[in-house]
Amino acid sequence: MTSVPQMMRALRVNRLADEFAGCAVETIAVPQPGPGEVLVRVRASGLGFPDLLMTRGAYQAKPPLPFTPGGDMAGEVVQVGDGVDRFALGDAVVAGAALGGFAQFAVYPVAALRPKPARMSFAQAASFGSAYLTAWVALVRRARLEPGEWVLVHGAAGGVGLAAVDLARALGARVIAAGASPEKLALVERDYGPDAVVLSAPGFREEVKAITGGGADVIYDPVGGDVFDESTRCIAFDGRLLVIGFTSGRIATVATNIALIKGFSVIGVRAGEYGRRFPDRGRDNLAAIWAMAEAGRLTPRVHAQVPLDRWRDAFAMMAAREVVGRVVIAPNAD
Repeated sequence: MTSVPQMMRALRVNRLADEFAGCAVETIAVPQPGPGEVLVRVRASGLGFPDLLMTRGAYQAKPPLPFTPGGDMAGEVVQVGDGVDRFALGDAVVAGAALGGFAQFAVYPVAALRPKPARMSFAQAASFGSAYLTAWVALVRRARLEPGEWVLVHGAAGGVGLAAVDLARALGARVIAAGASPEKLALVERDYGPDAVVLSAPGFREEVKAITGGGADVIYDPVGGDVFDESTRCIAFDGRLLVIGFTSGRIATVATNIALIKGFSVIGVRAGEYGRRFPDRGRDNLAAIWAMAEAGRLTPRVHAQVPLDRWRDAFAMMAAREVVGRVVIAPNAD
């Protein structure tokens, strides 16, 4: 069993700045679990686009400084607080939280933890939670996706987009994967078998209309900007255009006459907020995606796994959009 030291290394954001200038790996005290809490030795923590935005204060959640980023985590239980009987020392667990994962140890409330699927590695499990939860809330809860419907997924090579490709296929939809890089789309096509791939360049609307016979029933858009604008031109009547995010940097607007004439809906998706507003559904959402993971129906892709000292490499890969799937930081790797 791993002994627990008094001090640990963690990536800390001490000030908000561009180019991650306010971030550094520091030695800080290992947190202690209180009643109903668990201390976890972090084996892997997935890097998401919100983590990058948080370092410069550009994300909607703005935690007080200093803070340790890192949401999706997989690791092993090393201490339990009073009243904890759900987990024992050595249990492999996963957690989804806003912060704390880019450290050698992290404390979580018992309610935030669940057993790691045995068929998944720590890196895969750390790549799963938030991306697949977003895809589930978007496709199932908000779009009410039906088997056989056409789903156009933008940013299909990124962690959030690739999760939507994987989940939509598992739910029986027909999937078009869209992205800016032919090389990355080739990997998506090889590993996840979408029905078609298209480049997110001007003109993709004609390809989508030809493939679907008129338009996509559901469009999953974490990109925004020009991609959103053109998506309104290749959506089917009664379609659902899901607003996931704005990685392009431009928040698009839609002319309401287009929505009226084409009869489609624009639907905002905030998976975490959905669970907070509807706690029972939120628990059901998590249970559903992790059950599918345990059954082997979903397969997150790990693009790279890097030690904590190379956090800048991980952030740079994400910022440069070089990633297919998720980059994972391993705080306890040698």
